[in-house]
Amino acid sequence: MSFTLYDKLWNLHEVSRREDGTYLLYIDRHLIHEVTSPQAFEGLKLAGRKPWRISANIATPDHNVPTTDRDKGIAGINDEVSKLQVVTLDDNCKEHEILQFDIHDKRQGIVHVVGPEQGLTLPGMTIVCGDSHTSTHGALATLSMGIGTSEVEHVLATQCLKTSKLKNMRVNISGELQEGVTPKDVTLAVIGRIGTAGGTGYAIEYAGSVIENMSIEGRMTVCNMAIEAGARAGLVAYDQVTEAYIKDRPFTPTGEQWLVAKEQWQDLVSDSEAQFDKEIEIDGSFIAPQVTWGTSPEMVSDIDGVIPEPNSESIRHALSYMNLEPGKKIKDIKLDQIFIGSCTNSRIEDLREAAKVLEGKKVSESIKRAIVVPGSGLVSQQAIDEGLDKIFIDSGFEWRAPGCSMCLAMNPDQLGDGEHCASTSNRNFEGRQGYGGRTHLVSPITAAASAVEGHFVDVREYLS
Repeated sequence: MSFTLYDKLWNLHEVSRREDGTYLLYIDRHLIHEVTSPQAFEGLKLAGRKPWRISANIATPDHNVPTTDRDKGIAGINDEVSKLQVVTLDDNCKEHEILQFDIHDKRQGIVHVVGPEQGLTLPGMTIVCGDSHTSTHGALATLSMGIGTSEVEHVLATQCLKTSKLKNMRVNISGELQEGVTPKDVTLAVIGRIGTAGGTGYAIEYAGSVIENMSIEGRMTVCNMAIEAGARAGLVAYDQVTEAYIKDRPFTPTGEQWLVAKEQWQDLVSDSEAQFDKEIEIDGSFIAPQVTWGTSPEMVSDIDGVIPEPNSESIRHALSYMNLEPGKKIKDIKLDQIFIGSCTNSRIEDLREAAKVLEGKKVSESIKRAIVVPGSGLVSQQAIDEGLDKIFIDSGFEWRAPGCSMCLAMNPDQLGDGEHCASTSNRNFEGRQGYGGRTHLVSPITAAASAVEGHFVDVREYLS
């Protein structure tokens, strides 16, 4: 019998099927942060329970941590609710002896950056976190899903998740990407093609030559935004690129265990005869740099496109909020702020590519603020060792400490009312980056080039 990668991962972890048609799925790794865990730990306490398997859990604060004045630690968090959440995470991890990379730890960072770079994300795992972008980890041949706070409590108590089985979708991206077209452009193009509801009820496996030729960091960017396509999970099959990425990381198996694990991981691919419920074919050679113009990730255009006519109420409302007129060229949209960071695009590869664009150039005087926020302390240190921080600072960017930052504006990094931002994050909802803020999702190199010009530019022409 032939199976998809998703089905193989599911079969390895299915505990039981319940009478209501739902399943219990065993969870190998539980990632924890400060926003969705306090109520879960409180629920355990009230019920007189303790975490079932301590070693399966790993925690780090990321949503609320400040990206400036980090030498002050928790004292540097001005918002009292944010401070309480970070302190509560500290207390809960100490009480239950859960490993945490706290605000003072050089390994602290965005949970979806920290997991893979530490080798805590391993092929064949089921991974959950109280954050929708847990789909990121699927890039390493895992089944990874975001869960709610009540589910966080359930996983802590039982090491199992009550869930329903998904259908299988495969998105085949063939051909070869043009210079200046990045994994972020690929995932935005997929969403533009199938819509934000196109993947509802599915796990999406990304395949084809474009994916095969991507680095793991690029694959993580693609899987990160599977959730924006409506899917619960995104996956990429195991290959030599996966093996090379995870080898010799802190929590990766070693010695005989590494050899056994490698042999088992070879099967983490969809069988050649496996049947998918839906297949999407995209020629990657035709993908251009992408820019969102509206208030949903599916409201996206090629860089040389124009704002569309408002042929629906949702588009009319989006254009009103974004203060954009039909027919306006994407390249003519003027920008106020630039944000390079988030669990989508804050890894070392992202920073390197953006720095190449910025080297020897200056951010336009029309840009009010441009910030770059590394995804973890280790990413930050590597960037500093390579001199990338100096390139950003010399160009006019602010170099910040790790965290989620302006992606969701739960700390002071926010847009002003009416400001347009070229953002490497994953969501462009109304107010996502601050009250009245207008978010345009782009790749790191498009953000960097646009920062220099003060408006969107086709980075393909910019690079040449």
